[in-house]
This record gives sequence, C-alpha cells and structure tokens, in this order.
Amino acid sequence: MAGNDQPSNKVTELNSDQPIIPAHVSLPEITLRVMVLGVILTVVLAAANAFLGLKVGVTVSASIPAAVISMGVLRFFRHSNILENNMVQIMASVGEALTAGIAFILPALIILHVWDRFNYWQTVITSLLGGGLGVLFTIPLRRALLQDKTLRYPEAIAIGNVLKASAKREEGDLHQLVIGGAIGGVIALFQSGFQILTDTFQYWVRSSNIIFGFGLGLSPALIAAGYIVGINVALSLLAGIAIGWLAGVPILSWAYGLPDAETANQMAMLIWRAHIRYMGVGTMLIGGLWTLGTLFKPVINSMVMSFTAVKQIRLGQQSDSLRTERDIPIHYVFISALLLMIPIFLLIAYSIIPSGMNITSNFRYFLSGFATLYILVGGFAFCSIMAYFAGLIGSTNSPVSGLLVSALLIICLIFMAFFSFTDWDSQTKEMIGSVVAIGSMVVIGAALSISNDTMQDLKVGQIVGSTPWKQQVMLIMGVVVSSFVIPPILQLLYNAYGIGGVFPRPDMNPAQMLAAPQAGLMATVAKGVFSHQLEWHMIGIGALIAVVCIVIDEFLKKQFGTRLPVLAVGLGIYLPLDSSVPCVIGGVLAYIVQNRLGQLYSHRGQVDTEVKMNTHRHRGLLLCCGIVAGASLMGVLIAIPFAIQQSSDALRLMPDKYMSFAGILSIIVTFVLCAWIYRVVLKRN
Repeated sequence: MAGNDQPSNKVTELNSDQPIIPAHVSLPEITLRVMVLGVILTVVLAAANAFLGLKVGVTVSASIPAAVISMGVLRFFRHSNILENNMVQIMASVGEALTAGIAFILPALIILHVWDRFNYWQTVITSLLGGGLGVLFTIPLRRALLQDKTLRYPEAIAIGNVLKASAKREEGDLHQLVIGGAIGGVIALFQSGFQILTDTFQYWVRSSNIIFGFGLGLSPALIAAGYIVGINVALSLLAGIAIGWLAGVPILSWAYGLPDAETANQMAMLIWRAHIRYMGVGTMLIGGLWTLGTLFKPVINSMVMSFTAVKQIRLGQQSDSLRTERDIPIHYVFISALLLMIPIFLLIAYSIIPSGMNITSNFRYFLSGFATLYILVGGFAFCSIMAYFAGLIGSTNSPVSGLLVSALLIICLIFMAFFSFTDWDSQTKEMIGSVVAIGSMVVIGAALSISNDTMQDLKVGQIVGSTPWKQQVMLIMGVVVSSFVIPPILQLLYNAYGIGGVFPRPDMNPAQMLAAPQAGLMATVAKGVFSHQLEWHMIGIGALIAVVCIVIDEFLKKQFGTRLPVLAVGLGIYLPLDSSVPCVIGGVLAYIVQNRLGQLYSHRGQVDTEVKMNTHRHRGLLLCCGIVAGASLMGVLIAIPFAIQQSSDALRLMPDKYMSFAGILSIIVTFVLCAWIYRVVLKRN
C-alpha cells in the first residue's frame, strides 16, 4: 500500500522543480489524525492572533508554527507523512488568516456604536461567507500565480523547509518553538497579568507651549514580530515614528496649543488622537492607491491567464490528469460563489443595516444589492492583488490594510454619489453609508486575509506534492471551524480589555485597552467621508509624505535594491508608540544578527556559508514564532480571569507605590530578551 511507504525514500531536493512527493505517488493526506490535530491548532492559533490583531493591528503567519507543531505530533505515528503535515498546516493557518480579517474590521461596528457586543450568529455567518469567498477566489488564480516565476513566495519556501525536515525526522525545530513560547508567555503574564512589568514606557515633558519626548514599547510578541518582518519594515516604521511623534507632537503642540490634560504624557496622546493619526490615514490611503496602480498590469495578466486556463480545461484542450494539478472543479467554484451572494445580500439587508433606519424597503434592497455586487467583483479584484502580493513579498508583509482602505474609500465615494439624490439629513447619510460600507468590508476583509495566506499554502502544496483539491477542502474546513470560535474569543477580549476606546463597563483601565488600530482606521475613514469631518489638511500632509516616500522607495529599489514601504511609514505614524517601537527593536535585532552571521562565516566557502547561515536564520525564525504564539496565547488566557472578575487588575501583584519601577524593570527584561535571542540564534551547532 502507498500509505505504508516511508516518505523519506521519495523526498527530492527542495530547490528542484519537482515536488518532494511526485505526482505518481499517492499517500494518505486527509486522515482522522489530521482532522483532529487541524481542528485543535485552528482554534488555538485563531485565539492567539485575535489578541495580537486587536492589540497592534498586525498578525503573524501561523503556517510555520502549525507546520512545526504538526511535525512534532505526527512523528509519534508510525506511518505519518509530509502530506499530512501540509494538510494540518494549511487548515491551522486559516484560523489565523480569518481571525485577522474579522478582527481588523468587525470591531469598527463596536467603535461606531452600531453594536454593543459581538453578536454570535451574525459574526459566524459573516466569517463563513467572507472566508468561503476567499477560498473560492483563489482557486481560479492558483495555476496562473504559481506558474509565475517572478513570484518567490518566501514564506512558502520556509514552510517547505520545515516540512522537508519533518520528512527526514530532523530534531530541534519543535524545541525552539516551545522554548520561545514559554519565554514569551511568561513575560506577557508578568506584564499584562501580574503587572510587575509593563509593556510601555512613556517619557514626555512640556515647556511653555511645546511637548517633546519619546516612548518605548516592550511587548515580547511585537519584538519577535519585528524580528520576523525584518529591517526594511522596521526602518519604515521608524521613519513614521520620527515624522509623527518625534517631530509631529512638538510641532503640532506649538501650532494648536497645549491640549487640556493633567500630564505631558496625556497631552501627547491627545495630540496623536486628534491630529497625527489622520496624517497616518493620508499616508496609508495614497500608499494603498499606489499599490493598486503598480500591481494593475501584472494582476490583469494573471487574471487573463487564469480564465484562459479555465476555458481550455472546459473545452478539453488541456489535460488536468496529474494528481498535483487537480483543483475543485471550476464550475463548482463559480456556482458556489454566485450562491454565496444570496446570504450576503440577506446579511447586509437584514443584519448590517439597522432595522430602525428610516429608509424605504426598495432603497434598502438597492444598497444591499450594490454592496453584494461590489463584494463579488471588487472582492475578486482585490483578492487577486492580495494573492499576487503574497507571492511577491510574502503574506506577513502584504499590505492588507492598504487594500482594505482603498476598497472602503471606493465604496464610500460611490454611496456618496447615490445619497446625493436623496433628501436625507447628514446624520442619516453618515450612519447608513458607514454601516453598509463597513459591513461590506468585513466580508471583503475576511476574503482578502484568506487569499493572502491561502496562496502561500497552495505554493507549499506545490513544493511538497499535495493534491490541490484536498488542500482546498481543508481550507474550507478551517474556515468553518474558525468561524464558530472567533465570536466568543472576540467577546471575551472585549469584556476583558475594551476595544478601540469603547469599554463594556465603566472604570476599566485604558492602558489595558486593545487599540484595534485597523478597525479604528476603517471607522475613521468611513465616518469621515460621510460627515465631511475628516481632518483633510492632516490627511493632505500625510498624502504628501506618502508621495515623498514613494519617490524615495523607487530610488532605493533601483539604485540599492532595498525598499522603504510607504504603507509601513503610514503605519508608524498611525500606531501608538507602544505598538510600533517594539517592531523596530525586533527588526534592528534581526539586522544585527544577520550582520554578525556574515562576519562569522565570511571566510567559508559559498555553499557552506549559505547552509550554515540558513540554519541560524531558521532557528531565529522558529524562536520568534514561538515568542509571538506564547505571548499572544497568554493574552487570551489571562483574559478569562479578567472577564470573570470584570477587571484587568484581577491578577495584579505590583502595588501602586512601586509602579514607577515597572518601566525600568521592563527595559532591563527587554534588553535581556534581545540578548538571549541574539545568543541562541548565533549559537553554533
């Protein structure tokens, strides 16, 4: 039987064009142990990334941790194989992706006070519809994008290495992930739980009419995330920090006067909320539009290739007999996508649009119908761009927020044109337009996030030799499992911390609040467009900053082969310092480690150098993935006693009179953490 063969005998070199498991070899892929392990990891990784997404507005791909964990568990089964590992990994990664798409946008309905809680069944249905569309949209794109040799799929290559290690029964990978998770979880417990440490340190002073100072973020999860995304994104964030905080706060405090607050720290935060974050919105808006413009031609070419391939298959002009090329039949995909439009229409008409809105039934159906059509056509276009971007620079660095802002701005402007023919008051236009636009973006956002991760997963399947239609079935199952666990996780976090400045009960600690920056951005843009109350002059300044960054980015790309991602600059302006600075710290640490590796192996031969350096890089990546997972999971776990006690101080041990020492102690712990990561990564085998 094929299932009893040892997979290691069929492993080929990863850099070969041939898959690790050839197309003529058939091994078990979807098994009972795969299903059980996939469900468990989907739930766990969805919970971890919900906290991270609401805290800082970014998530880290769960594919590598899922691959390593499945590798560690499945090796205890005698006849497990690399394709089973891939199926577990692809299902678990959906938990992270779908959670990101929902957590990035759905809290905007809380921020806009449309919802006062995360309604369970509405959230489940929204997740199912958006996640399902994301999977369906990537199926006709798979062949075209995976055959494009200009797309490198960096994270898929890394995952392929992890799965190759599992096929050869290599030791050590799981150990790094567990150690990192333990360290990240303990530090997070002492920060957010016991509050012996703090995850932020702010120092601002005021003169007669100017505020200046700085702040540090000390979150282990964000430091590790910064290490993963690397120096280019870190420097871009640092540029945004310098523009928005180091220069912006002093200049704006001088221009607008000091805000009414007791301390300089509070004044700085008020200036950021009132002015600076709108500058970040402007930078990200132009950055998103620029991204659309630069990717228009390659995306159109990819879409044409996809539909050409589909047509040839349907006419029988192209064979689709290889196991490694069998997708879910394309006519099922198209029929399923069209059928999903019916529940999407009903969701918008009867759930997203409040029942108490004073509009006619015909106009309610018209808005819902247009939003549904926009989700189908615009969603596919933006998912195509997102999938292309995943192959170009990796799913972690893909500008999900920029594409979402662009999609949101388009539908808001179209609705503004529709509303010009009505005699509604401005408040009614603002409410209806914002709610319908945000509701549409929740579905598109879920689809975008799924297409972002799915394309990496499909590339992994191509590398290892998985059957595409079985991968797609596992993706759909991951969407179903995630959809049912996301609502209670979001509600738990909301009850424990509050989200985006909205708290479920009075007297909660604002310092523990989950900022939900992506949802806040969506709410700000939608509400501002319809109310004409956006700080357009600050948005204009941000747009000008984006233009300058784009020029610099193009120059650096052509002359030096490096980048200054404009969306990362905008994110640095938009985010609070406790969210952006630790990412910079992690990125700089990754750069220092890379330089040191170059020095250590500069005297060795080319092949030996690359092999040894890749071993160190792989160790660092796994270690930081563990830190992210451990710290994020701890955030979810301690949310349980917070919700039970209805206080984020439920586990607090540090007395008030000693809180001034928490910042200093946290800086020391952060330095020790960075030194430990540096030492472990550079440790010779």
